Amino acid sequence: MRFDLIFYPFVWALLILLMLLLLRFWRVDKPALAAPKLPRRKRDPKPFAGYTCKPECELCEHGVDSHPQRPGAPPPRMIFTRGRRPQVDTTGHFCPQPECSYHGWVDWGNIRANGHPSGRRWRQLICLSCHSYFLETHGTPFHAKQVDSDKLVWAITALAEGLGIRAVARVFEVDPNTVLTWLVEAAEHLETFSRYHLRDLHVEQVQMDELFALLSAVKEGEVTETQAIKRLSRSPHWVWVAMDPVCKLILAVDVGDRTLAMAQRLVHHVIQVLAPECAPLFLTDGFGEYLKALVTHCGEWIQPERRQSKGPKPKPHWMPLPQLLYA
Repeated sequence: MRFDLIFYPFVWALLILLMLLLLRFWRVDKPALAAPKLPRRKRDPKPFAGYTCKPECELCEHGVDSHPQRPGAPPPRMIFTRGRRPQVDTTGHFCPQPECSYHGWVDWGNIRANGHPSGRRWRQLICLSCHSYFLETHGTPFHAKQVDSDKLVWAITALAEGLGIRAVARVFEVDPNTVLTWLVEAAEHLETFSRYHLRDLHVEQVQMDELFALLSAVKEGEVTETQAIKRLSRSPHWVWVAMDPVCKLILAVDVGDRTLAMAQRLVHHVIQVLAPECAPLFLTDGFGEYLKALVTHCGEWIQPERRQSKGPKPKPHWMPLPQLLYA
């Protein structure tokens, strides 16, 4: 009986000790639960401080205008009441002579048709003011071309679809230098056409982005035509595009490095095609130079308020216009 009184308490004490040891080792091996992280305190965004110096835009400094200027005071409109009414529509032409007072004035009554010289396809026109003759293809890629116009159109279409210059030359049986000349003239004509018609636009949004692509580039005047053909290998370039996402209208396209200067060029061309009172929402990626370029062309000098009653006045800052929307 006495042995039972000593044995059982001893067994219970040993069991309790083993449980404590197991509990201790179990707590050590078990990974500690991570304390719940407190939500970060949201910081209020700092207001844009502006620039103490206006950012520079090369095109703005040189006064580059993306659109051709309209002529000055219009000359008197020519109206003929006698004789047979003209049967050929010449309302889309103007006198190409810079010295003529009617130069640049479309549908001003001074252009008349003068038949087909040597029985050729294109019609000859005459300006009744300076009595100069010119073909109706003047100012187009078809001017002074011996090649058939349909052949030229198909060749430019093949180039636009991505066919190489040498491949187009083989298909249409012409020299590659000739195809290169067609391509350069068509590009210049397209650029002039876009600059003339894209003006005073009203859009709601403008999306600007730069894409890394492989393009073939030829710089005029730096190399000969033969060398230009050889240098049409694929080389990396950034393609800068600004478009209206609503109607899918391309407002500006440029090719260059991913720098502030290129961002300034793209924004400069976009501002040139927009109407003065148009204030769209500009949307870009995370490239930080877009903000500086937008503030350069849509900004004004603001005099900050004085924080102290004494001392010099704070310098004015170049700040964005109130109507500028950017995200």
